[in-house]
Amino acid sequence: MDTTDVKVERGSRASRIALMLASLLVLVAATLPLWGERSWMREFVEIACYFIFAMMWNLLAGYGGMVSIGQQAFFGLGGYVMLALGNFAGVNPFVAIPLGALAAGLAALPLSWVAFRLQGGYFAIGTWVIAEVCRLSLANIPAVGGGSGTTLTALRGIDKATRESVTYWMALACVVASIGLVYLFLRSKRGLALLAIRDNEVAAESQGIPVRRMKLAVYAVAAFGAGLAGALYFVGNLRISPDAAFSVNWTAFAIFMVVIGGIGRIEGPLVGALIFWALNKFLSDYGTWYLLGLGLLAILATLLFKQGLWGFAQQRWGWSLFPTRRHLAALPRQAPQTIVSRPGQETEPMPNSRWVDRRGPGAGA
Repeated sequence: MDTTDVKVERGSRASRIALMLASLLVLVAATLPLWGERSWMREFVEIACYFIFAMMWNLLAGYGGMVSIGQQAFFGLGGYVMLALGNFAGVNPFVAIPLGALAAGLAALPLSWVAFRLQGGYFAIGTWVIAEVCRLSLANIPAVGGGSGTTLTALRGIDKATRESVTYWMALACVVASIGLVYLFLRSKRGLALLAIRDNEVAAESQGIPVRRMKLAVYAVAAFGAGLAGALYFVGNLRISPDAAFSVNWTAFAIFMVVIGGIGRIEGPLVGALIFWALNKFLSDYGTWYLLGLGLLAILATLLFKQGLWGFAQQRWGWSLFPTRRHLAALPRQAPQTIVSRPGQETEPMPNSRWVDRRGPGAGA
């Protein structure tokens, strides 16, 4: 019986070419402070913060099935911890960026005890309540400016050009690290376990997957990423206030970006962040009409492109920059090789051929 040899693959030729182009783009982007304008760097930092925050919400909800509308709690905590370390502890604010993210990730551990006692819509509302508690708590601390907020004074002695360049490089490094770590995680066994938990917690637990531990790990990682985005954003903004740091708009915008780009896909937040930045830059002057337009656009995208713009492109043309699923690929068939025999001798295939004579001794002529 004829059989076709197959092998298991994850990547494709297109994804490998995309990886090489992305690496080249990152190298070129790293040189932007040497030849680009400062406004370009500021725009990139803003896009990076949007993307990292949306990426972490996508990891939590799109891959983990935990729909939260309170991730701004960790965004604000990351920003405030960075500012406190810079203004009061004498830590370089750029060094304080990962420390603020780490503090947000650690804060997620005790907060998860409250959040995980809720399910479904109650979980979403519960996370929002947690964020509001954080906002009110920080608004009543005079040391960090109370309700009116305060300024990051630790960067006053640093030249503006140097500050903007270092902030840009930090943003670029955070984007690359976020994509790389999430991609490697989703390709691992833990990533497969996370998808199983999203689809059916009971079935996943029956197969030996530690559901609660996995959900806690993803919740903490998403909080770490949100804190990283918050610390990075307020280093570039130089001023923080409770209303700005803990605004529910951060999560609302993240949901918009993920829904537009494609939920449950690494490329989705990237596409959504670029679209949201463009809309915000050119249409934000229209005020409430701008917010209304975002809502209508999200509804249209949900109705016309149920899997998002990138999901539609992936389904239509097979595009996948960060493939995480395995698929079978057929190996090219090799023609059998034979030994040339003298007249009167039987020929048989070479032993290394796919077509090997399996007859026993004595079989033949």
